[in-house]
Amino acid sequence: MNKAFVKESDAPEADDEDVAAPALPAGSKNYMTPAGYARLDAEFNQLWKVERPKLVETIAWAASNGDRSENGDYIYGKKRLREVDRRIRFLSKRLEHAEVVDPATREETDQVFFGATVTVADADGKEATYAIVGIDEADAGRGRIAWISPMARALLKAREGDSVSVQTPEGRREVEIVEVRYVPLD
Repeated sequence: MNKAFVKESDAPEADDEDVAAPALPAGSKNYMTPAGYARLDAEFNQLWKVERPKLVETIAWAASNGDRSENGDYIYGKKRLREVDRRIRFLSKRLEHAEVVDPATREETDQVFFGATVTVADADGKEATYAIVGIDEADAGRGRIAWISPMARALLKAREGDSVSVQTPEGRREVEIVEVRYVPLD
């Protein structure tokens, strides 16, 4: 068939990776907290066991109605099924390569590692608290930063009382580590 007659939506997907998700650095492990792993696993099970079977049933029903070229249920169902399958593949890869690290089981130390909840103060004395989590768990609004972020990279392996330099969009910034805790993260 000539390419001129193929709709863009009919073209195969160029990339199976989820566009919104950051890529893991080459050769690194996919660290996650137990809560982060549980959230991804729950999403995977919801898509695989509930949403996908319903979509397949709807598509089969729509296909049985005859002409598929103008059948909205069929066209939308196939598009949504591709999206769900892409997300299922993404989640299964992330879960398969996950290395779950529970910060609550880490022995008390003043050094920053994955899962640490770190309070820092800048030169003005303004404090901020960050929990270093997996890339799929990062949520800046809740103070959760991915272990591959510039702030987390600057903090990793530092100790309470150390000053670290971090590159921000506004330029280099010095922060002092005020407190390091290892607590369960939700």
